[in-house]
Amino acid sequence: MKKILTILAVGIMAAGQVAFAQSTSKLTATKANEYGLIYTLPRTAFEVTIAAEKTVKTPGEFYQYAKKYLSTDPILKSSTSWKVVDAVVNPIGIADESEQYLVTLKGGQGTYISVNDKNFPVSINDESYSGEVDLTPLPKAVEAQPTVLQKPVAQQAMTPEMIQSKSSAKRAELAAAKIYELRTNRNEIIAGQADAMPSDGAAMKLALDQITAQEEALTAMFLGTVQTSVEVRTFTVSVPDDGAPDRVVVARLSVLDGLVDATDLSGDPIYLSIKPLTQGKLPVNEKGEVKKFPKGGVAYRIPGTAEVTLQVGNKVLVDKEFDVAQYGVVFGVDPSVFTNKKAPSYLHFNPLTGAIRELGVIENQ
Repeated sequence: MKKILTILAVGIMAAGQVAFAQSTSKLTATKANEYGLIYTLPRTAFEVTIAAEKTVKTPGEFYQYAKKYLSTDPILKSSTSWKVVDAVVNPIGIADESEQYLVTLKGGQGTYISVNDKNFPVSINDESYSGEVDLTPLPKAVEAQPTVLQKPVAQQAMTPEMIQSKSSAKRAELAAAKIYELRTNRNEIIAGQADAMPSDGAAMKLALDQITAQEEALTAMFLGTVQTSVEVRTFTVSVPDDGAPDRVVVARLSVLDGLVDATDLSGDPIYLSIKPLTQGKLPVNEKGEVKKFPKGGVAYRIPGTAEVTLQVGNKVLVDKEFDVAQYGVVFGVDPSVFTNKKAPSYLHFNPLTGAIRELGVIENQ
């Protein structure tokens, strides 16, 4: 085994979505490569995905007359507000170039290692194992939908008198009269007392839907409109080897711009805390002595754990425990178990941490 040392530096950056690549490549130990295969153990980082809801409130044209005609408090001024409505933290693996290994698997019959597109080990001698990792589903972005006043029904609801009048007070009076007329028409249709009743149930539903839509549009002219949308952004946070600071600012929530980068001081901070809980420990023998790394061993991680908390203001958005590769240690499996011609073994890795999920003997050889 040879260990290749390099330096890895990872900062905080924006990302589009949580994704874990499942495509793998098969590296076969052959004479051509001197039976040596190289792979890289991952280190842990976290992708923090935050959903922020944007609310836009707009006064209606007749807001000054809402109390007079509808006895209801309207929206008085335009405003935009943001709030965090959902958040997800998922672990990801990033390359730890200081933990790159060359392992020699000589003597087997086509012994191979499957690695993913980051060169993290996925399996040995089992190409069917995909190394899938369950991640928390991400919140979805939601586009702002047109308000009722931005739809054709708003124009359809206006009478010729409303359109022609140049007095806002008169238009408000006419709009209020139209609202009460629509309500009367609805009640007459429901009671079966309308002069021109719809011919069947489908026609009645259509008529009532049109009345409701026009009433909503006219009412919005008094009360105003509320338009909501949801923005989703993902931020990647690296984890130090020797424990994280008490907390770091992952992003900020701006009153005007919503989710912004941590360096944008226009917003309130969203904090991520990573608290080490356990350290991975090397295995011991029956005497309680630490085992020695097997000669030429196939390296894997024994990870530690950490509590990860995401918080905005006094609101805790996420509080979960995760395995963290760099809070652990590296040990190895004797490579001869994989090249045994009579009973070769297979190995399944967790490709996010480099830990062993399963080690067993291949049956039906």
